[in-house]
Amino acid sequence: MVVARSSPGELPPLTPILSLPAEVAFVFRPLSWAAIAAAYLLGSIPFGLVLAKWIRGVDLRQFGSGNIGAANAVRAMGRGWGLVAFALDFLKGWGPVFFCAHYAGEDPRLVPLLLVVCGTAAVLGHCYSIYLGFRGGKGVATGCGAIVAIDPRIFLAGGVVWLVTLFTTRYVGLASIMMGLTFPIATWFLAAESERALLIGSTLLTVLILVRHRSNLQRMLAGTEPRAGSKPSSSHAAKPNG
Repeated sequence: MVVARSSPGELPPLTPILSLPAEVAFVFRPLSWAAIAAAYLLGSIPFGLVLAKWIRGVDLRQFGSGNIGAANAVRAMGRGWGLVAFALDFLKGWGPVFFCAHYAGEDPRLVPLLLVVCGTAAVLGHCYSIYLGFRGGKGVATGCGAIVAIDPRIFLAGGVVWLVTLFTTRYVGLASIMMGLTFPIATWFLAAESERALLIGSTLLTVLILVRHRSNLQRMLAGTEPRAGSKPSSSHAAKPNG
């Protein structure tokens, strides 16, 4: 590696840092960490919880499945406001990734990694919100937003699986799980080989979706999981992370 010499009194150039692998050079970028922190704080905003409290006076954490996401918001507020909650959660993932893709990538080698990390931070914010004592939702809508901003083809593949599963079983949770499993498979076939960060990120999202939907799997096995369009019953006791 050739290091450019600096004139007397000048600071050494940044070329040695930029010559490092992207994963290492990433650490030296304060703007990257600021973007990650902003993505997490935005992702932590519980839009579904706020809307349900404002529109219906309902605390989603104490209603239906106890989840603060769009599926439970539909049960509490109806399809229209539930879709608004989904759209806002979706934008929490899409917004930070879109911003980073257009404004925060000085070194092009850092852009794919930064997009994935910012998207992941937004999803973690939704699932482990700093405003809710590090509790939250399941991360599906926010994760979808992040993936759309990175590569819409991957989302479309997962969306088809989600629709087929939902119409076949009417289990929203199972549809979300199957969509999550599709993301890394679609990434493997559709993304460029150089975008290994996206493959890692989509795999981590799948793991997170599985972990956050473990209660749905338990209820499906027990036969108590509500199907799409059904009204919540008292048997579906609300849990903070349900």
